[in-house]
Amino acid sequence: MAKEKQVFYCKECGNEFGKWMGQCPACKAWNSFVEEKVTKTRSSKTVAVSDRPKATSIKDVSSSEESRISTHISELDRVLGGGIVRGALVLVGGDPGIGKSTLLLEMCRNLVKEDTKVLYVSGEESMSQIKSRAVRLGIESGSVMEERLMLLSDIDMDNIESQIDSLGAEVVVIDSIQTIEAPGIESAPGTISQVREVTARLMQIAKQKGTAIFIVGHVTKEGNVAGPRTLEHMVDSVLYFEGDESGGFRLLRANKNRFGSTNEIGVFNMTDTGLEEVTNPSEFFLNGRPEGASGSAVVCVIEGTRAMLVEIQALLADSNYSMAKRTSVGIDFNRVGLLTAVIEKRGGLSLSGCDCYVNVAGGLRINDPSTDLGVVLAIASSFRDRPIDSSTVIIGEIGLTGEIRGVRSVAQRIKEAAKLGYKKAIVPKSNAAKELEGLGVDIIYVSNIRQALDCV
Repeated sequence: MAKEKQVFYCKECGNEFGKWMGQCPACKAWNSFVEEKVTKTRSSKTVAVSDRPKATSIKDVSSSEESRISTHISELDRVLGGGIVRGALVLVGGDPGIGKSTLLLEMCRNLVKEDTKVLYVSGEESMSQIKSRAVRLGIESGSVMEERLMLLSDIDMDNIESQIDSLGAEVVVIDSIQTIEAPGIESAPGTISQVREVTARLMQIAKQKGTAIFIVGHVTKEGNVAGPRTLEHMVDSVLYFEGDESGGFRLLRANKNRFGSTNEIGVFNMTDTGLEEVTNPSEFFLNGRPEGASGSAVVCVIEGTRAMLVEIQALLADSNYSMAKRTSVGIDFNRVGLLTAVIEKRGGLSLSGCDCYVNVAGGLRINDPSTDLGVVLAIASSFRDRPIDSSTVIIGEIGLTGEIRGVRSVAQRIKEAAKLGYKKAIVPKSNAAKELEGLGVDIIYVSNIRQALDCV
């Protein structure tokens, strides 16, 4: 007989409680409780004691390298850690219209070329809508490749599982997890109980059958995947697709990956025919950089295992307010405030009467402290209205006492700059090493902010 009860779930940790509370006792989050009425049907299935799994010594457990399937999208393979791992459950999140479905459909297109059985399940679009998008992405109507890509428009979890079994699919895409419902739970699709139950069943399918499953997740206005935070704990990998919707730039980042590094990123460009890989991000981000303009500095950041050149722009203007304005885009606002204070105290430049605007060109968000020196010199360049040499790349972290601190992977950064034709580099003195010589770039070593300001 069906049993109904009223429960309260914490959106942050997913714990269930019998009454509403202002603060979750488990994760200490405030105002995170949501109310749901859950009806569960008692299962008549019983598992014999002899059939239950038993503990095994770790020495008796065999291990081997994970079997991977290449997506033939090098940027996606990079973020996944070398390709799709069989039996992996991957969550892909991102803002509406950012290109999640396009990326996964392009992945399916490449997989069926290699005779991989793929099932694309959509709870939001009809099969004709998916077909139209697939044709736009290069899957020709009537081709053999088209016959291998199976589509399903349904939200019933029982039927989805049945279709996975009957087709023997090796890769499954669920678009999206918030639209799928498990019939045993009497609550609306997208609620915490439904998302948790559906994800648990998909995880069981992935591990038992060795099927790689990609699930698309909607995001909240705060940028987190909608539903319980336990969703991110249950899956093997969490990928976030971010970028400017009005522009073509897209960035794929791994926030969690049990089969690879979480430091890797993939760079894409959205076009009329789908997503294009950006194999040289430095050239992409520096495209259109003005020549001979003050307030522009080129820095080199490390994202994962790759070095990328990025332009930092600064603009200083006389303030019309009693308190000068500070604005930053693409870089931490508090970091910019800290650096302007260091410029005034340690660099001797009076910025209190100027509004300061700092921007990372190209829409990229950076957190690498090695960009500190580039931000400071861009601000100083705009303040003095004196351009920085366009063939100079700037590397270094700045402390509160005005010292220039060393950073990691300096040789890799300078090699990337030399590859794009840069002839000069301003580098922390503590990073001086013989390996930096012979790279075709003149190195200027600085140890404090005053020395750096004298170089531009």
